[in-house]
Amino acid sequence: MDISTTVNGEQVSGEVEPRQLLVHFIRETLGLKGTHWGCDTSNCGACVVLMDGRPVKSCTVLTAMCEGHEIRTVESLEVDGELDPLQQGFHERHALQCGFCTPGMLMTARALLDENPDPTDQEIRTAISGAICRCTGYQNIVSAVRWAAEHESATKQEI
Repeated sequence: MDISTTVNGEQVSGEVEPRQLLVHFIRETLGLKGTHWGCDTSNCGACVVLMDGRPVKSCTVLTAMCEGHEIRTVESLEVDGELDPLQQGFHERHALQCGFCTPGMLMTARALLDENPDPTDQEIRTAISGAICRCTGYQNIVSAVRWAAEHESATKQEI
């Protein structure tokens, strides 16, 4: 089946297998390896991407369902060599260890901050509750999202 969608700001068109999962389209067809494929059951959250600004688990979305939609992967966060505040926050607050969950956590947190630029720690925890991290214990991830929110807010005030 033919589809046309936007991925990370670029128009993508082509023929796809009707049953192809979005995670496989992103990784295998487009060659964007940042989105991780973990559980294939929508439990782990490593495959989260944004579809029209909302987080979705790409292991449960058919590529055909993306017709006419805008998809953002973790590769879209860094722009012109400049890290997204979330990426910087994960670095500053040591919010990753093995890094497997990180792309999904980053995209989930990006959707949260886009909707709510000053979330509470509980709102951050609720937002990332659909993602499993087996390494960090989540405290550093919450701290990283808080760091990013504070730095985004300061940057917007400077402008």
